[in-house]
Order: sequence, then structure tokens, then C-alpha cells
Amino acid sequence: MSAELTSRIAAAKRAVLAQTELLQKEFGRVESKWKSDGTRVTAIDIAISENIFRELRGQFPEDQFLSEELAETKPITVSAAFVWVLDPIDGTNNFALGIPACAISLAICARGEPVYGVVYDLSRRTLIHGGPGFGVFDGERAVRVSTTPPNKESIVGLHSPNDKSLIPMAAGVLAQFKIRGLGSATLHLAYVATGVLDGCVDFNVKIWDLAAAIPLVRAAGGEVHFVNGEQLPMHQFDLKMKGIVYLAGSPAMCARLREAMKV
Repeated sequence: MSAELTSRIAAAKRAVLAQTELLQKEFGRVESKWKSDGTRVTAIDIAISENIFRELRGQFPEDQFLSEELAETKPITVSAAFVWVLDPIDGTNNFALGIPACAISLAICARGEPVYGVVYDLSRRTLIHGGPGFGVFDGERAVRVSTTPPNKESIVGLHSPNDKSLIPMAAGVLAQFKIRGLGSATLHLAYVATGVLDGCVDFNVKIWDLAAAIPLVRAAGGEVHFVNGEQLPMHQFDLKMKGIVYLAGSPAMCARLREAMKV
């Protein structure tokens, strides 16, 4: 456990928690607009991104800072020893509409690999954080992925695919498990780490949706499987990247999901 990493972990928690009052104050009130890629954005997304990175840059000027709300739209080469990946509000649709399933999602990456995640769950006013070698905590409670063998009562987080050619994969999951669709990919994956969901599947997410929750799942005894091409370690950050198809859960759940999706 390096001092460089532990200092960044402490800073990440402070930076995220410093934005929770703003997130709560503007929840369901802020105006929004649609970006060219079809996703919603609010002034609060941009403000949280700027506030968090301003604080962290002051402490770690040699690091790279990558956010969904970057003004720069060209691919950025990942080159620093430590890289921060931020989704200031994952679930912006929910946030703007007053649906509380949304989160601030901040990942610390070492050489492009997410090693620690900090996720503020607005719906429960709870900080979920952890990574390999550190354990995972839901607030103050240590948590693990569900170890219940996959069965017809297992609950899987699922968002419908935009690409209709992927519907057969989704149908395989729908046929075998109970489904929840929360509107936040970060929370789906984080809830796998905490054992709230038994697994999750998504078809059109981006790396900033997942980066903070991937180390949570791995540290909690779970796995994340990329179906349409390996995503890690990151070599570049591209706001125009293609959607990621992935599944996650305990090793047994991942095997069952792959079988259901025929991948």
C-alpha cells in the first residue's frame, strides 16, 4: 500500500463528499439540455466536475484528470502514473427529473487500471468506496458480493440495449432472473459489490460509467467481464467511444450470465 495511493484515496473521499450538499440542493430542480450524443447534461454536472478537479489538481498537479464533461472532445492519451476518471452525476436523467437513483462516481487509476473507487449514492446518502487490497465499504459497513448460487430469484440490474441486434442477449437474462433497471450504470455495478444486486448487465455504457465501481466489485470478490472487447487498462480516454457491453457478479453469477447471453 503506497503512500502515493493512500493520500489520493483520502483526497478522493474529501473531494466527493464536498459536493454532496450541492447535489442534494439541486436535485430535481436544475434545468438540463441534451448533448450531441443523446445524453442529458446539467449545470450541476459541469460544476461538480470542475469543483472536484480543481481541488484534486491543487494536490496532485502531475496527475491526469478525465471527466465525461471535458470540453476537449478529441481522444486523450492516458500517460500519467495516476489518472482520475469522473462521472460527476451518473444518472443525470434521474437527477434532473427528481428520481434519486444517481451518483457521483470517481475512480483512481494506476497506469490506466482502476484501483480504487468512490461512489456517492444520492438515494441513500451513502458513500460506497474501496478497491483491491482495501476491501469495500458501504458507508462504514464492510461488504461483499452475494454468494448465493444463481437462481430464478436472483436480481440482476439491466438496461435495455440501444442496439437492437443485442436484444437476444437481453432476452436470455430476462428469461432467467428478476430484473431491476435503475437508470444508473454506476449504481448497478456498485450494488453488485455491496451484495444488493446479484449481478448486472449493460449494453451501452462508457468507461466513465464503470471506472469507479469496477475496483469495488473486484475487491468484493466479484468479476467484471467485457463482452465486446477488453477495456482495461485504459490507453486513451475518448468521449466518442463505442458503447461497452459487460456483465458482472460473483464468479458463479458471471458464468450463468454468460450462458444466458450466449457469450
